[in-house]
Amino acid sequence: MNTLNNQRLTENAQKLRREMTREERHLWYDFLKALPFTVNRQKVIGRYIADFYIAQAHLVIELDGQQHGEKDHVLSDQKRDAYMKSHGIRVLRYSNADIRSRFSDVCQDIANYLPEEV
Repeated sequence: MNTLNNQRLTENAQKLRREMTREERHLWYDFLKALPFTVNRQKVIGRYIADFYIAQAHLVIELDGQQHGEKDHVLSDQKRDAYMKSHGIRVLRYSNADIRSRFSDVCQDIANYLPEEV
């Protein structure tokens, strides 16, 4: 899937894995890590870094802070989502507020997109 070997992106992804947000840690440790699928954190996909990637489900999960509501971020997110879609990857987006206040709903929604068989 990675058509670009971008060392800078790889280094940035490694840093982001070490410095996960509180909401990313919550989703990772309290749901995604226990799934019977390989879940990659801060996965480089082309020219982007996805918060979480589940290859078996062709699924990216993005957690968005408040800045993603700003016009520039909305356009950037649309381009990123279109890129992922062009590679057969579905993108699920949740706000940090969703993780804090509707965690079980977010987990159930993600589960709806996972294959039934491992």
